Amino acid sequence: MSFKGTPVSRPVSRPGRSAGSRQSGFTLMELLVVLAILGLLMSLVGPQVLNQLGGAKTKTALIQIRDLEQALEMYKLDVGRYPNTAQGLEALVKKPGGTAGWNGPYLKGDVPQDPWKQDYLYKYPGERGELDIFSYGQNGSPGGDGEDADVGNWQ
Repeated sequence: MSFKGTPVSRPVSRPGRSAGSRQSGFTLMELLVVLAILGLLMSLVGPQVLNQLGGAKTKTALIQIRDLEQALEMYKLDVGRYPNTAQGLEALVKKPGGTAGWNGPYLKGDVPQDPWKQDYLYKYPGERGELDIFSYGQNGSPGGDGEDADVGNWQ
């Protein structure tokens, strides 16, 4: 028995879903295809990015070496000579004993390490110039190519 004006009951539906609709999302196969494409892209682009990073470390070392050269020039103007090999680059931040005219420190903070976390090497008199400031690169030994190549003020 139904009365006029009385609402008819209907099944309750959940908000956001229509009756008969499927849930949207990605299938496992679609995700695997995307991951495979990303893997291929990384295998092509990754080595290029790593080569650029290596080049950046070499450039950073060259810039630091130029800064050390400038500090050594200031030292020479004050003292009249460069520090000898035994005094090393530490003479730029700490006054060596028996050095007249030292007006340092000539660097802010300590002597920097090269980008590979090794100390820069210093020789006075130098083998390749009046003085040598250099790093042996990533491998820490003389010679090498790419990241392992020596970086010095003679370049």
